[in-house]
Formats: sequence, structure tokens, C-alpha cells
Amino acid sequence: MLELAILGLLHESPMHGYELRKRLLSLLGAIRAAFSYGSLYPTLKRMRQRGLIAEEAPGTPGAEKPLLTGRRARKVYRLTPEGKEHFAQLMSEAGPETADEALFGVHFAFFSRTDPATRLRILEARRRRVEERRERIREALARTAERLDSYGFELQRYGLETAEREVRWLNELIASEQGRNPGQNDFGDRLADPGRPTRSATEDEDSSEPDKGGMRDG
Repeated sequence: MLELAILGLLHESPMHGYELRKRLLSLLGAIRAAFSYGSLYPTLKRMRQRGLIAEEAPGTPGAEKPLLTGRRARKVYRLTPEGKEHFAQLMSEAGPETADEALFGVHFAFFSRTDPATRLRILEARRRRVEERRERIREALARTAERLDSYGFELQRYGLETAEREVRWLNELIASEQGRNPGQNDFGDRLADPGRPTRSATEDEDSSEPDKGGMRDG
């Protein structure tokens, strides 16, 4: 999970370790996954040894500027072509384990770089997992409601309502995926093609205007 998150973040931009730590904490913290700072640098070292990322000092000729620059020179981590290929492979080979909350959250964070069929498969797997949890809570409530005190009952009810809300949310996402035109997001915008530079809205607007120099009255 940590490796996938690192690859996904470095896909956006090269970063030094401090910035990467902040972004990982924000990403993994949002999905309530345990993240140890002590595990970051050993993971980066293993990924560098495997050729998935490269390490370079700021100011190296040809190096891209990281998102955050500090006073002291820090080594910058960037994704290699092998790393981009491995990231795409991990995102496309989504198995049953992606229904787990932590791994689902990491995959979901990088859905814009995932093909529609894989997105739909992950969402449906997660929905099945949450529906199973919802039914277990319902059965437990039916068996033990009379033996629970008011606080225990409210805790069970909270778990049931949380599962029901997530199922509704997943149903909406799945319906959106099924009704979306290929290559578009929820807002109808074109999704970025990792292998092709994106065009700004201004460029699209300019390209749609007729050539004023070629128009004549009459």
C-alpha cells in the first residue's frame, strides 16, 4: 500500500522526502491507515534499488523542481519509466484485496489514472464488502438488541448507519461510472492521458475560434 501511494504521488511531481512525508500523511491519514515515518525511507531505498524511483540532489542538470524547496539541499525523488510502468500495473491488477478500506482508499485517490473497467471493478468489490459488514451488524443487532445498554445499542446503530451511507455513496459512484462517457470525469472534463500533454481551457477555447484573418465581409 505504501509503495503504491509513493508511486502515485511521485507520478504527479518529483518530491523530496519531507514533502513526500507530508503528502503521504495527508493521503493515508484521510483513510485512517497506519503510517509510520520510520517505514518511509526504507521503502524508498528498496524502490530505488529496484529502479522504480531515482534519487538526485536539487540543482542537478535536467532535474525537475520539486513541489517544496527548503533552505537546505535535499535529495529529490522522481519516478522512473520503470516506476510509471509498475504503477500502471499495480492500478490495473486490482484484486479482491482492494476492497479493504486502506487499499481501496489509495486506489481511489488515483482513480484518474485508472481505466474505467478497473475503477468499476474496485467500486463493486468495495460495495460487496461493505454490504457484507452491514448485514453482519443487522444480524448482531437483531440477536443482542435486548441485552445491550443504551450506549452499546447506539454504537451498533452508528456502525449500521455508517455502512448504509457508504453503500449509498458507492451506488452513486458506480452509477456515475456506468453512465460516463469514456475518458471523462464526473464533471464532463477530459481525463488526462499520462502519455500526452494536457491542453488548457484557454487553448481549447482559442482553437475553437475561427481564423479571423481568413474571414471577409460579404
